[in-house]
Amino acid sequence: MTINKFQGKTESEAIEKAKKEMGPDVVIMSVKTIKPKGVFRAFKGIAYEVTAALEESESDKKNPYAQADAPQQARKPESINLTADEAIRLPVASQNRLDETAGLVLQQLQKQNGTETPEYAPQQAASGTGTPSAAFAAAASNTATSTSALEERLDSLQSLLEDRISAEKKNQEDGMGEANGQAQEGFSFVKMLYQTLLDNEVDEKYANQILDELEKITNKGSNIDYILSHIYQKLVLKFGQPKPIEFVNSRPTVAFFIGPTGVGKTTTIAKVASRYKVDEGKKVAFLTADTYRIAATEQLRTYANILDMPLTIVYSAEEIRDAVNNLSEYDLILVDTAGFSHKNVAQCEDVKNLIGGVSAESKTEVYLVLSATTKYRDLQDMCNIYQTFADYKLIFTKLDETSCYGNLLNIHLYSGADLSYATYGQNVPDDIEVFDTQKIVKKLLGGD
Repeated sequence: MTINKFQGKTESEAIEKAKKEMGPDVVIMSVKTIKPKGVFRAFKGIAYEVTAALEESESDKKNPYAQADAPQQARKPESINLTADEAIRLPVASQNRLDETAGLVLQQLQKQNGTETPEYAPQQAASGTGTPSAAFAAAASNTATSTSALEERLDSLQSLLEDRISAEKKNQEDGMGEANGQAQEGFSFVKMLYQTLLDNEVDEKYANQILDELEKITNKGSNIDYILSHIYQKLVLKFGQPKPIEFVNSRPTVAFFIGPTGVGKTTTIAKVASRYKVDEGKKVAFLTADTYRIAATEQLRTYANILDMPLTIVYSAEEIRDAVNNLSEYDLILVDTAGFSHKNVAQCEDVKNLIGGVSAESKTEVYLVLSATTKYRDLQDMCNIYQTFADYKLIFTKLDETSCYGNLLNIHLYSGADLSYATYGQNVPDDIEVFDTQKIVKKLLGGD
């Protein structure tokens, strides 16, 4: 993983510098406001610093943990048997060792950036002057969230970890030998992470891919906090940067919402419309081609009246081009399509023709809306069908109706499609957000 920092007069400028130097796939880990210092600070403007990360290429992965100041490695187990139902025995780790490892993780990341600070001293944690939790959160963050907000998310995850360790204390009283105790600690923790991912319904194939590299760091110099930091960052990079709706200056963006019945497409469209009109002041219009479902048009018309937006009904692919041209002064046109079974070939063809009916001059985006409660096998079938006629981004709905979030990762990796938005309730416009990678990764690792 490559991590760099970039500064700009605005947050957008700093992010643009990161994308220009590191490429469009860069993940923004954190954004920090830098206040001017010195006698003339009153005449200087505020600057912004972003921390950006990029997954390294295969050629760079030979030994990503071979740091000059890494502790001497102990002999690690010859293999890891990640059997899901194997009993897991976890050794006890003290708070001081957790804090010390979190500090070492940050130190390794700072060295990659060329911004190394003085060596982290465990005594600082003991005296209350160090802030390893904040440092750990900043290193793992991938969005423009403040350090304090990240602390709240990761602190509970670390507390969960400590609770699990304490629960296993009695099982470890007879203990392991001093020579291999720490190596076995990391080994056991990897197995616990594996089980946690499976419990969250992450596909076994992807769970093995994610944890494959962890075998390399289950040694004397890699205890549980280091491993937790590593897998957190790997999962953040696996999800990638969310891609919300993009706008162009000259023509409106035409956003199609497609998907099966009952996933909440119409409600999601209303949430998106409210977000961009009320919060960002965009000119938004509705189109609907959902003439199959009873009262579908009236539902969208109700939202249109509340939000004071125009609504146009189109009955065929031939009509949509004229409808878009008539709304050329708008910034965003949201198109509601009929929900249908992915096995219905005729309706699939209708949606394909509808999307193809928009002029090539207009910016067209397609969003596949899926329910987080749908079975993984069915989600795979849906993705396969829709990929035959659309290059889509993913929106997941009904996150409030499930306690397992593995399918969000499964489908993202299976389809290769970018994530966009997530919804978690019926309230318009509140229950929607740009996909929060940090929050989902924390849940996948067993946090609240």
